[in-house]
Amino acid sequence: MRKLELMSLVVMMLFVGGCGYSSRRSFRTDIKTVQVSAFGSKEFRRRIEMDLTEAIKKHIQMETPYKLTDEGQADTVLRGEVLEVRQGTLGRDFMLNRPRETQLTLVVSFEWKDLRTGKILVERKRWLQTFDYSAPVGENEAIALTGVVDRMAKRIVDQMEADW
Repeated sequence: MRKLELMSLVVMMLFVGGCGYSSRRSFRTDIKTVQVSAFGSKEFRRRIEMDLTEAIKKHIQMETPYKLTDEGQADTVLRGEVLEVRQGTLGRDFMLNRPRETQLTLVVSFEWKDLRTGKILVERKRWLQTFDYSAPVGENEAIALTGVVDRMAKRIVDQMEADW
């Protein structure tokens, strides 16, 4: 009987405790507020820097415990710049000699700085994100721009997790 109780306890601990993996994200507890400065742009594409700034704000609000605020009241500031947007053909339709699949690449630089100490918390000089799209299935560059901006914003916010 003792053996059965011990096995039951072990099985119960595995279910309750899991395998040690936690899906909870860990963020810095010493930071409460973030100011997201409008991203700049070296590109001549309309609104991409504004769309990226708004997407970053959305992801911060949805995925982090940080509150958005003005720079005068913020613990930290996140700022950056769109460096480049480029397209490349991944596959061609040999019959019509048109792109079958295209890849849009967004390149940005950004930094997250603690305004209280002046310390740079995260800095990325040439951060790339891609998005593949296909015209034959009805996707176009506008869809790709929206997709690549959202993915980039998520990756930037992911960089705000605590570096334990």
